[in-house]
Amino acid sequence: MTRSPGRAVALTEALRSAGATVPILPLIDFERARDWPAFEAALDRLSGGAYDWLVVTSGTTVLALQDAVASRGTVLSAVVPQSTRVAAIGPATRAALEGAGIPVTFVPASDRSAAGVIADWPAGECAVLLPQADLADGSLAAGIAAKGARVDTVIAYHTVDYPASHPLWTAGGQNNGESAVVEPEQARTDVAAGLIDAVVAASPSAARRIAGILPSLGTCQFVAIGPTTAEAAAAVGIHVAATADQPTPAGIVAALTALFATEGN
Repeated sequence: MTRSPGRAVALTEALRSAGATVPILPLIDFERARDWPAFEAALDRLSGGAYDWLVVTSGTTVLALQDAVASRGTVLSAVVPQSTRVAAIGPATRAALEGAGIPVTFVPASDRSAAGVIADWPAGECAVLLPQADLADGSLAAGIAAKGARVDTVIAYHTVDYPASHPLWTAGGQNNGESAVVEPEQARTDVAAGLIDAVVAASPSAARRIAGILPSLGTCQFVAIGPTTAEAAAAVGIHVAATADQPTPAGIVAALTALFATEGN
């Protein structure tokens, strides 16, 4: 597992319940938006009712939003007006929003990705706030703008190599004590020795980091959390053995279960 220890808890628990041993190789971490005034100004517009929609593309974006409003001494549900509809890219993001007290009115029907949001987005004029990672491309904003939306994008957080110097306050967390955290050199040694059966990437940036740290996977199988991560892996020369149908712990467990059930057949 290549998430940081605190963000890997739900997935490592699901994998252990399925019989796996799950060492953790943390690769990426997250820091606050560097242009903090721009992020705060966007939140001011949001709380003032300037947007018809808030579009949230990841659980990390939810954490960044919570971090920003906590610095104001409030909570996210107090900042998002009831008149503002909220869109989530998939079930994990939806769960994070609803856990923060934010009702979600839109999730793409099948393709839980930017492309899925664009395909299912209702045509018509509307004002949209789209907080994103610094590494996000402009495809989602352009796609919904083409359907009539006026889209304000703002960087909500920055993706950095693990460990972050100033980590997003809830993004790091602590290891749950049951998974060993390994260094890159140990991971390379274990992969070369055939001791690791699979490596899981939960984001495109993690896939790119895996390519740099583990240039040869040998018999180790690469599993992607979704199609965007799979595409990023293929672009840097990684063979993708399986892609989760749903970007959730259950989806990743199902992908790994199916992959290893057919090995040797």
